[in-house]
Amino acid sequence: MPSLETRIGELRLRNPVMTASGTFGYGQEYAEFVDLNRLGAVVVKGISLEPMQGNPVPRVVETPCGMLNAIGLQNVGLKAFLNEKLPFLRQFDTRVIVNILGNSVKDYVRLCQHLSDAGVDAIELNVSCPNVKKGGIAFGTDAAELGRLVESVRKASSVPLITKLSPNVGDVALFARVAAEAGTDAVSLINTLVGMVIDTVTRRPKLSNITGGLSGPAIRPVAVRMVWEVHRKTGLPIIGMGGIMTTEDALEFILAGASAVAVGTANFVNPGASVEIVDGLERYLAKARVSSVRELVGAVRT
Repeated sequence: MPSLETRIGELRLRNPVMTASGTFGYGQEYAEFVDLNRLGAVVVKGISLEPMQGNPVPRVVETPCGMLNAIGLQNVGLKAFLNEKLPFLRQFDTRVIVNILGNSVKDYVRLCQHLSDAGVDAIELNVSCPNVKKGGIAFGTDAAELGRLVESVRKASSVPLITKLSPNVGDVALFARVAAEAGTDAVSLINTLVGMVIDTVTRRPKLSNITGGLSGPAIRPVAVRMVWEVHRKTGLPIIGMGGIMTTEDALEFILAGASAVAVGTANFVNPGASVEIVDGLERYLAKARVSSVRELVGAVRT
């Protein structure tokens, strides 16, 4: 059988399919629909030091070929995650990657220290959060701030570090290089694009937060292009995401340069999408007589 095994830096995965943070809860919510052992990794909902309630409703709205969300980073907090959520995931033979978020560099450092001590398999930095120490500017849209954050977190983390880049910048490859120089082991991209939907009857935004993050198939061509750019210009290990619904979608990202992919919005439409993509990749490799999925990484012909 063809090999689906892949690597993200030092992190070895049985296959390149994982779940995207914020779309799969903490894994337990989907366990009755998906065999978690079949996944390369489970990436859990973003964790902050203290619990967060998130934004008021409405905070999700469907759009053509996707959705807008403004959940507001609602989560149970570090203590509850370690005591209640992580033990459940330990029952499964799959990698556990924890997405983290904070309002200061110190917040991220403390989270990394605790999660590294807990022995999670990798940490993913959500750099789309506002740095309150710098007037609310997002870490991921200021290259200097991004570099300082990644460098500080790298020193505090003993597990592989993945930086989830923002697509809301002029040159995403520049930010990938900054993260690499600061010590990240890999990058994941793309996060959601900023969008807005207006109710023409009430003349009000459909989200209480006014704007939200656009995800789903509508953003896939943008995401594939950014993965290709980062792979071509940096050679960093990449986790590609953004509108992956099918095996063919996943293959686009791999051919563009992604060593792994994350399934997000598709989970809301089809809870079994990620496992179906694993099966589809296996069939594709066999039919194409490709011995390993790694042979396809960055194999697009331009």
